Amino acid sequence: MWRWWYQRLAKAKAWGEFGFMNYGFIDNNPPKLEPDDESDRLFIQLYHMNIRDIELEGKQVLEVGSGRGGGASWIARTYAPAQLTGLDYSAAAVKLCNRMYGLQENLNYVEGNAMKLPFDNESFDVLYNVESSHCYSDMEAFIAEAYRVLKPGGFFAWTDFRDEKTMNSIRTMFDKTDFEILKDADITQEVIQALDEISEQKKSRIQKGTGKIIRRSFETFAGVKGTPIYEAFVKGDIGYYRCLLRK
Repeated sequence: MWRWWYQRLAKAKAWGEFGFMNYGFIDNNPPKLEPDDESDRLFIQLYHMNIRDIELEGKQVLEVGSGRGGGASWIARTYAPAQLTGLDYSAAAVKLCNRMYGLQENLNYVEGNAMKLPFDNESFDVLYNVESSHCYSDMEAFIAEAYRVLKPGGFFAWTDFRDEKTMNSIRTMFDKTDFEILKDADITQEVIQALDEISEQKKSRIQKGTGKIIRRSFETFAGVKGTPIYEAFVKGDIGYYRCLLRK
């Protein structure tokens, strides 16, 4: 279901040139942004939270699940990696990203499968993954692939939502792959606060670009207040987590 929605939203006119699809993050130590980025602050802060403890300058960086490409574009502009590659399962999303951000010299987008990454062993210094892995049918395969393509000492920055039982199983998968867990944090409350702040903005955008029949499904996907996914966060049925690992 999640994969189908991401494919659909890659083509959705309702989102226009919008570069982000994540739930956002309220940051007590917010990054300084350029004026043109301020409208996307809460979405950018989720990316910043995920990678802020890693040195990216001059590094080979991979984003798995790059979506509409705004996060990769901001990171490539802000942190000066030698090269940032955004990989996504959706050909439509990759086409959109290359149209919107294709002029950035240290950034490229490619189509590929997170569970079978099209890269050689030990190709990257950093791999990050933001609110994407809940779509993957084999999380263990993705983690193994992340380990494979990272150089020794490379960093894997991961953030996404799961129920508590599934999150515990993911931690076990990290251990099986010999990743060292450097940080493991529950950031649910910061995500809920962001959803509260941007709920009306998302709802307005969806109403302008979708028909009544499918509108509620779009709102649920976007985590608008009152939808099942939002209520699951509030009730504690689902948590949002952040892990930083080192190979």
